[in-house]
Amino acid sequence: MTAELRSQLPIRRWSSLSAQERYTALRRPAQRNTQALHEQVREIIQEVRSRGDHALVDYARRFDGVELTTLEVTPAEFAAAQTSLDAVQRQALERAIANVRRFHEAQRAEPIRLEISPGVTCEREFRPIDAVGLYVPAGVAPLPSTAIMLAVPALIAGCPTRIICTPPRKDGSADPAVLTVARLCGIERVFKLGGAQAIAAMAYGTASVPKVDKVYGPGNAWVTAAKLLVANDPDGAALDLPAGPSEVLVIADEQAHPEFVAADLLAQTEHSADAQSVLVTTSMALAQATLEQLAAQMPRLERERTLREAIQNTRLFLVDSLQDAFDLSNTYAPEHLIIQIAAARAWVPQVRNAGSVFLGAWTPETMGDYCSGTNHVLPTYGFARAYSGLGLGDFLKRITIQELTADGLRDLGPTALTIAHMEGLGAHANAVQVRLAYLATVLPDGVRAAARPDTPLRGSEGA
Repeated sequence: MTAELRSQLPIRRWSSLSAQERYTALRRPAQRNTQALHEQVREIIQEVRSRGDHALVDYARRFDGVELTTLEVTPAEFAAAQTSLDAVQRQALERAIANVRRFHEAQRAEPIRLEISPGVTCEREFRPIDAVGLYVPAGVAPLPSTAIMLAVPALIAGCPTRIICTPPRKDGSADPAVLTVARLCGIERVFKLGGAQAIAAMAYGTASVPKVDKVYGPGNAWVTAAKLLVANDPDGAALDLPAGPSEVLVIADEQAHPEFVAADLLAQTEHSADAQSVLVTTSMALAQATLEQLAAQMPRLERERTLREAIQNTRLFLVDSLQDAFDLSNTYAPEHLIIQIAAARAWVPQVRNAGSVFLGAWTPETMGDYCSGTNHVLPTYGFARAYSGLGLGDFLKRITIQELTADGLRDLGPTALTIAHMEGLGAHANAVQVRLAYLATVLPDGVRAAARPDTPLRGSEGA
């Protein structure tokens, strides 16, 4: 097995690669024909928009192999889910929820109110998004952890309408752990819907599924395509962040434990056949030992078939220095970055592009996936160069407010007039000018100067 992996996963010396070779080596697994996929997803979206619940039932039969009599989870199903988990499972979910809630509550931002100049006040306040749709995948395996990552910040933000869509199991029920999380996080409405059809239902609404303003959550290529398409439609719904297959990059030195490094690479590899794991190390011995550990650990893991498919996407790079390692990582911009080196925290300032960072030997990426407190909905496929992982702010809108007094407009208005004329926008200038002209005829106490001399002035002693 080790010899086979050595042939599949060559250890590339980064300094020996040309610019083109580096680019090729860092490319993510090729995605399926995007144009053809988008056309198929458009058809699904259109069917859901035109046929509503009937289309959703048909797609559940076609894609999930189930005959749904009701799309929404019933109170009886919720009750059954509560009793199907044992005490240890429920306590694990409760503790994970508590940690995620604590970290996300700390993300609350205070309103801002600032007098920019005399008579000119600017403010910023926050409002929850009115209706949010949370997608919890269950194609490869049910993901109650994703339900936690989406439902907790939605609850803290105070979004009035919060719904979950999750694919049905073969018996037509929703995963009981997902339903338990929903109830623990105050979500009462869950729909047994998966794939692009679930995104379409939430984005446009049907007789059963309420329309939402924004959709959240990871998913396969179909889900991702649907999110992108509905987000580009003014009648659809915004999306949380762009994403692709899951990925991890591990930076390790000669002090790293090869069994830990291999375990972290495999943890991401098991997600799907198009997941990718990358090792960047300053130690040839560590790279070779990691290969041996990959060969030793893989056969004893449950998802060995997926691991064997996805291992083809794994990359091993040998670099001359840790600075080269971080430069490579920032170029790749991983979803998850694990730093297993001496004095790992000292290198954090070198991280520019990463969804979430895991420091030291005792911080497997698994902890962030489930229960450390950070969010595991993260930008993938290089989007970490410009996007952040999900947080409380993604469920809130920032609204700015400004207010000027008469004196404030007198002082700042001429600046606006000058810029408006520079841009050739006369109506913009006029909105200021008519007010300044009015103020020019008004005495300081607010009385028009053109008033008859014998007219008592408001606020004067003779009034």
